[in-house]
Amino acid sequence: MEKFEDLIQSPVPVLVDFFAGWCGPCKAMKPVLEELKLIVGDKARIAKIDVDQHEDLATKYRIQAVPTFILFKNGEAVWRHSGIIHSSELQGVIEKHYT
Repeated sequence: MEKFEDLIQSPVPVLVDFFAGWCGPCKAMKPVLEELKLIVGDKARIAKIDVDQHEDLATKYRIQAVPTFILFKNGEAVWRHSGIIHSSELQGVIEKHYT
């Protein structure tokens, strides 16, 4: 299994969805992220991190609400958003950081 720190070092943008299994808005984002993956293809990776199972990462990245999305590139957080977001907005953010 790939380590989180290795995953986010990628030169390809990595969108991380910090979520919780009990979170309604997180569940609502699942089809949005599936659609986004179809649209962006290899331009980005999408990873899901359960904050209840990975409290260390939730603390490190100051996740105070779920869902929270952080876009990493080369190990650096280049964008973040908490709450529901439309796939077209996420696509725009990924396109902006895909070079």
